[in-house]
Amino acid sequence: MGPSFLRCFLLLLCVVTFADAGSIGVNYGRIANNLPSAVKVVNLVKSQGLDRVKVYDTDPAVLKALSGSGVKVTVDLPNGLLYSAAKYPAFARSWVQKNVVAYHPSTQIEAIAVGNEVFVDPHNTTKFLIPAMKNIHQALVKFNLHSTIKVSSPIALSALQSSYPSSAGSFRPELIEPVFKPMLDFLRQTGSYLMVNAYPFFAYESNSDVISLDYALFRENPGVVDSGNGLRYHNLFDAQIDAVFAALSTLKYDDVKMVVTETGWPSKGDENEVGASVENAAAYNGNLIRRILTGGGTPLRPQADLTVYLFALFNENEKDGPTSERNYGLFYPDQQKVYDIPFTVEGLKNYKAHNQPPLTGGQQVAAPVRGGVSKSTTGNTWCVANPDAGKERLQAALDFACGEGGADCRPIQPESTCYNPNTLEAHSSFAFNSYYQKKGRGMGDCYFGGAAYVVTQEPKFGQCEFPTGY
Repeated sequence: MGPSFLRCFLLLLCVVTFADAGSIGVNYGRIANNLPSAVKVVNLVKSQGLDRVKVYDTDPAVLKALSGSGVKVTVDLPNGLLYSAAKYPAFARSWVQKNVVAYHPSTQIEAIAVGNEVFVDPHNTTKFLIPAMKNIHQALVKFNLHSTIKVSSPIALSALQSSYPSSAGSFRPELIEPVFKPMLDFLRQTGSYLMVNAYPFFAYESNSDVISLDYALFRENPGVVDSGNGLRYHNLFDAQIDAVFAALSTLKYDDVKMVVTETGWPSKGDENEVGASVENAAAYNGNLIRRILTGGGTPLRPQADLTVYLFALFNENEKDGPTSERNYGLFYPDQQKVYDIPFTVEGLKNYKAHNQPPLTGGQQVAAPVRGGVSKSTTGNTWCVANPDAGKERLQAALDFACGEGGADCRPIQPESTCYNPNTLEAHSSFAFNSYYQKKGRGMGDCYFGGAAYVVTQEPKFGQCEFPTGY
């Protein structure tokens, strides 16, 4: 084999590899008062080689600016409109006509996200989700756009009952029959995909004592073997995504594809937001982009080349919450990069990743945490006992929570406000929630060896009130 032939063969191999790889998009949020015009934003996106954008509404200025750009767009029907879209098919048709038909195909709308992280929406819109998705799809059928525009809805990892190990991934049981099975049937029937928001940062932030930074940032590390299937994981992102794949498999929906509609890492945070820094954000996003654009899927789904949307295009100065919420941007509002990473295969050729030597010693690289924490859940989630865990596990977990766990268990003592109903489930739920709230509602704080799980509506046990913060 001659040198010229070898060069041609290697070039062809690279082309095939990258052609079969995933793709990178970006979330264009606009909760800020200092962002550039939509026209400038579209030019910025194109200049970086990005060809997919996800927005959180259907702002006419944005959709017009994207017209003729060649950039594929995912638009959003906000949670606040789910009730109307679910109850009134005429509303769904009007919304599609006004916000999709009016711009497509000059603006290449490829998907509609019906709501966003609906299960953690404090306004209790979950029951409207499936009817809204179906009505929006029927509206697309009416305008003959159903074959080119997909309908789905982004879920947070908190929709998982369990995510560790990945092979044990499962959806929250109270969501399976009313939501997930009909949703997955709909996605299968319409050829759509499950939208998932995944943030390894939240897992690392809450469990930095047991999850190594190298594992969270795609850096060199020994990996961790999944005790359920023997697969070795070298990064937390793959582990989280495979937990969702495992949950799909458990319900017999292996054929439903997935798109990661949000993931990212903040470049700045509060003192207690462990790991939030420019260096770590650059490492996470840079290494993630390399990981996605060079293909290979995940350990559980090696052929599942993913489309991943980075969160977010800009730092957004009007977002509520901790400092990190305002510092997920890849760019400052003046369009300067917060840190220098490439977004294309071409850019990766000369890219030197922001990597550090791997940590040595006995530090663990994964933690027995379940589910994830969505950005939008803070202040609107509670921790309750899992009655299926059995009395022995519940009692042991209750003893821990009220003992060394430091939960405030005074209200569940005899003659106190939350003593009745005097049941193990009620008392455990109050204690678990006290522990969970005191710990800041972090990922893994509502686990107790499988004896508890997170809910998004306030628990009701007699007249007892469950706090949401301390």
